[in-house]
Amino acid sequence: MLVCLARNPDQVLREVAQQVGITERAVQRIVSELEAGGVVRRERQGRRNRYHLNLDAPLRHPLERHCTVGELLRSVTPPEA
Repeated sequence: MLVCLARNPDQVLREVAQQVGITERAVQRIVSELEAGGVVRRERQGRRNRYHLNLDAPLRHPLERHCTVGELLRSVTPPEA
């Protein structure tokens, strides 16, 4: 989900759900948890939301807390040309 939101912060959560292969309701729950954890910030723009990622936020799992969201995204996405 983080990769989807990083690539297109303006997409609706229904599109994220389709890309990830889970239900829209599950995506909404995960986004809410990420918001509560300071990883995602939701900004209302008209009738849509724009999602901003906190690239400096540490990953939540105890084994990965030494890495940040930005480090994760850089490791799994190709550099922009």
